[in-house]
This record gives sequence, C-alpha cells and structure tokens, in this order.
Amino acid sequence: MARSVIVTGGFGILGHAVSEAFIAAGDKVARIDFAPSASVTLAGAVDIGGIDLGDATATQAALDRVIAANGGIDVLVNIAGGFAWETLEGGSLDTWAKMTAMNLTTTATITKLALPSLQASAAGRIISIGAGAAAKAAAGMGAYAASKSGVHRLTEALADELSGSAVTVNAILPSIIDTPTNRKDMPDADTSTWVQPAAIADVILFLASPAARAITGALIPVSKGG
Repeated sequence: MARSVIVTGGFGILGHAVSEAFIAAGDKVARIDFAPSASVTLAGAVDIGGIDLGDATATQAALDRVIAANGGIDVLVNIAGGFAWETLEGGSLDTWAKMTAMNLTTTATITKLALPSLQASAAGRIISIGAGAAAKAAAGMGAYAASKSGVHRLTEALADELSGSAVTVNAILPSIIDTPTNRKDMPDADTSTWVQPAAIADVILFLASPAARAITGALIPVSKGG
C-alpha cells in the first residue's frame, strides 16, 4: 500500500533525490519548500512552495493540503535547512539565530504539527537530517553545528517520548554532500570522498521501511563517498 510521505526542503538537490526514490518505491510524495516553486519538476509529486516552516499557521495549512491530497501522513523527512560558515569573533550573532531558525525550529515545528497524523499511521516514521560536523565543531562551524546538534537532541528526546507508539524517530548525520553548491564553494576539494544524494536517499528509505521498525533514537553517520 502506498504511503504518504512529506519531504521538507524537497525542491533542493537532496530533497529531489529523496522524493524521487520514494516515488520510485510506489509512495505518494509531497514536497514542501520555502522556495516558491521547484526548479526541477517531479512527476507524481504534490509540490507546496513558499512555506516558512517556522510559521506554525503556514505549516499547518501545508499539512492540511497534504492530508487532503494523500490521505494522511506516514513518513516525515526533515531536510529543510541551511548552512553558514562564520567565526564567532568575526561574525554576527544574527547568524546564530538564523541557523537555529532554519535548521532546528523548522524541524520542531512541522514535526510537532504532523504528530497526530503520524501517530494515526500504522507505522509512522520521522527522519531528520543532522550533521556529522555537529559531533565536533571546527572553527567557523559553531552556529551551524549548534543548530544541528539541536536536531540530534530533538531526535533522541522525541524517540523516547514516542517509545510506546508505532512511530520511530531517527536522524542521519551526513558528511559533505556532493551538490553543485558545495562543488562551487570548494573547487579544490577531493569530491571522491563526498556522499552522494542517492546514497543518503537509500538510508532514508531503509529507515522508513518495515525492516527498520526496531530502530529509533538513532543518530546514523553517513560519510562514505563513491
């Protein structure tokens, strides 16, 4: 039976790869993004653009559209977020607020609002994108790593909170993802060590599957290139 899957940040490179993989598996996918429209269309996807996931009213309206179109919510994949490299001494405190808003508040908001539907599912799944860089932050990574560490703690706390239900809550912690933006920002890097979006999609599909029903509260590193 086709499941109803939400992918936040679904218009981006990773979001598109994950959405495409779920559709190929026979699931119904809704892509929710801050961007007004997707630069690359995906046949079969319900696209909802222009959504600030930090805004509870707008987020609830998007969830209502998904439920009406796809009949509920079985899987929530939290990809929406952002990145900034900035030292504390030379940077702005606004960056800390921005990273928290983009990476942690968005995840907490849509997850909280989607919980009633996920708990009504026979096997609800919440899968968030954390960061390998949050395990030990390097110079310039403080604001980003702190926000992603918040996603990790949210994952652990919510998994414990929902331990008596059929909902599992996990996060994957990628290293550098092979995207056009990262290649442009780091032109001299050895990209052979970077993680492919399709490989991340494979891990997410596994965590969403019945085979992963006993895995919850896990922070899973995904760091192998190729």
